[in-house]
Amino acid sequence: MTRNSQPFRASARQRPPGLIIIGIDPGTLVTGYSIIELNGATPRLLECGTIRSPASLALPDRLHVIYSGIRQLITRHRPSEMAIESAFYGKNAQSALKLGHARGVSLLAAVENGLPTTEYSPREIKKAVVGRGAATKQQVRYMVRSLLHLGETRMALDTSDAVAIALCHLQQRASAVPHAQSWSAYVAAHPEKVRR
Repeated sequence: MTRNSQPFRASARQRPPGLIIIGIDPGTLVTGYSIIELNGATPRLLECGTIRSPASLALPDRLHVIYSGIRQLITRHRPSEMAIESAFYGKNAQSALKLGHARGVSLLAAVENGLPTTEYSPREIKKAVVGRGAATKQQVRYMVRSLLHLGETRMALDTSDAVAIALCHLQQRASAVPHAQSWSAYVAAHPEKVRR
């Protein structure tokens, strides 16, 4: 796995385990990642960076680099859930197809490790972090640094996008209405809705 020259890593310290989210901004050349811990009400960035796969490699080999890199992150941090950017269709169908491959190996790494995964559109992510679905990548990076009190920490745009994905997931998770885990649990909780 090749990462950017200086990935951000929080200082190691003893901490009680909290909810850990891995955020993934997939790409076949550069995949951004973030690891965010929520312990109480305050999110804390544990690590972020990029997984880079050289353009000189054949696509299957690049996908293997991404898959291996994400597996290493999962092994190291033991996240509870994964959040990933959903597929979007731009002008270039070939790019969308390659992006789909990168998303596929990312999702495979999550499934193999039993991680529930949620997908968010670029617009949802920007709206959650910046407040506007049409925000620029630079605005996303600015807000990510502000929300996590990172000052002027160096951060590639792919990295800040991955952090934004994890933050979006935490926001959606916090505002989600609790729902029943099964039909039998739902029926037990709402007997008035069952016709006899």
